[in-house]
Amino acid sequence: MKLELYMFETCPFCRRVLSYLDESGRTDVELHNIRQNEDDRRRLIEVGGMEQVPCLFIDGQPLYESLDIIDWLKAHPQA
Repeated sequence: MKLELYMFETCPFCRRVLSYLDESGRTDVELHNIRQNEDDRRRLIEVGGMEQVPCLFIDGQPLYESLDIIDWLKAHPQA
């Protein structure tokens, strides 16, 4: 399963998800900072339809809202 988190560091909702990733020790989520990489920002808009972060792409399907992302990650622990 491919997990990609689109985010930027000063977003408080992104920080919430990043804190969970740190606390849980997950290493299976690829980070994409949309403020540092224009290609990542374009892909977020192209695939997700909007420039909203945090957005977790789960095998290419977008999931928004920090608490929903954390709930999904908790329900699907790293293998």
